[in-house]
Amino acid sequence: METRILIYAPTGQDATLAAKVLAMAAINSHVCRTLAELAAQLERGAGAVLTVEEALTPGGYKLLQEYVARQPDWSDLPIILLTHRGADSPTVRQAVAGLGNLNLIERPVRRLTLITAVHATLRARNKQYQVREAARRKDEFLASLGHELRNPLAPIRTSVSLLTHLYPDAPPVARIRDMVERQVRLLTRLVDDLLDVARITSGKITLQRQQVSLCAVMHHVGELCRQAADAKRIAIAWQLPAEDVPLDADYARVVQIVANIVSNAVKFTPQGGRVAVAASCQGDELLVTVRDNGIGLDAEAIARIFRMFEQSKTVAGQFSSGLGIGLSLARRFAEMHGGTVEARSAGPGQGSEFAIRLPVLGGAARDPALPAAAGNVDGRKLQVLVVDDNQDAADSLAALLEIDGFDAHAVYDGASAIAASAEHPPDLIILDLGMPGMDGYETARAIRQRPGADAILMIALTGWGQGDARRRSGEAGFDHHLVKPVELDQIVRLAGARQNREQVQAAR
Repeated sequence: METRILIYAPTGQDATLAAKVLAMAAINSHVCRTLAELAAQLERGAGAVLTVEEALTPGGYKLLQEYVARQPDWSDLPIILLTHRGADSPTVRQAVAGLGNLNLIERPVRRLTLITAVHATLRARNKQYQVREAARRKDEFLASLGHELRNPLAPIRTSVSLLTHLYPDAPPVARIRDMVERQVRLLTRLVDDLLDVARITSGKITLQRQQVSLCAVMHHVGELCRQAADAKRIAIAWQLPAEDVPLDADYARVVQIVANIVSNAVKFTPQGGRVAVAASCQGDELLVTVRDNGIGLDAEAIARIFRMFEQSKTVAGQFSSGLGIGLSLARRFAEMHGGTVEARSAGPGQGSEFAIRLPVLGGAARDPALPAAAGNVDGRKLQVLVVDDNQDAADSLAALLEIDGFDAHAVYDGASAIAASAEHPPDLIILDLGMPGMDGYETARAIRQRPGADAILMIALTGWGQGDARRRSGEAGFDHHLVKPVELDQIVRLAGARQNREQVQAAR
């Protein structure tokens, strides 16, 4: 489908003759008799469109122009337009201005000229398909990389939490725990950034909007940036509104926007420098400014720092650490919220200022939901089954849940999970998706088919965070989809939400 030429010439013999000429050259083509047919065939795929000047009525031009405007980034649909002899008409000039990749051929057309033009067009179109395939393979690689990196991160983070519970007052353990936690948090953030790039470029990322507290966002940003700032003896000054500001936003993405910019300011500010973060409401907008007294920016740098994978030099003249995607992600996420991110600087050595603008939601911010206890409605411990073929991940998470007050045990494959849930139905199942043999999706479907299984809270815990994996987990019967490594508080909150609903229903 994607190599055929769609021919649209509704009057005269041009369509029939062009199809015969292309058939003689073994070029696949399809003649579209109506605009509706042309629209339908374009959706199925085309190497190029061959049309004529008189076919570009207002309806014909509009259809092609709209298709060109909404085609994906990799695509630049070639359009071959057969024109009348002589001076260009207003129709042709309009086509040149609005149809993008346009090739004009004056009639009458020699057969060899048409065949040569179509062959050249198809070769160029094939290059576009190669770009699309390379992007698809890159996205698949990044997704697989994220999954493989998240799997070992999960037991590492869980083991660190276990150390905290087992040795709460041991300073040497605390130092090791904090060090490991910092590195795990950094690696998790790098993995998330890489996957965000893949999701944005493929158009698969969506915002999970809710009512968000600015105070909570800034507190989270401070935690994320504190270690890097302390290491360089940089004081971060915070100036927030006297009253909290509610936002209609994706909490995680807003944290990411501000944290990426504050981290960037810290990175490019010398030892002992200053970074100031100020927030204020301006009408229906929230303005957050991040100022530093670092290395500054020249005019050329300001124009390119928001490009993906752009790397700048540090104070010492070396290329900076990181992936060069933080500022690009910050701007893209702000735009998805209906906001902006802009940068300005008086020049090299004179610091920089970044301005973030986001829409404000009227009304007071809600208090976050409190974590629930590990007890059930009847006072007994919640029964938890942890299922993961990575035994370290399963055992460490089960041990952590035990310490936190749950009654938890682990199994390592789908068949064992089905048997265990049938013998002693748990209140909660935490189930890995990417297990060999019977994967998590199949296991979940099998468990849900058993009588009474609807009452089980089932959480997918996996390294796969893409929209397709989330859709499939929902279809398989999971209640929630969490991405490794996970904080214990997330599991506790989800269990608590289910417990609260059961308590309300029992009270009725």
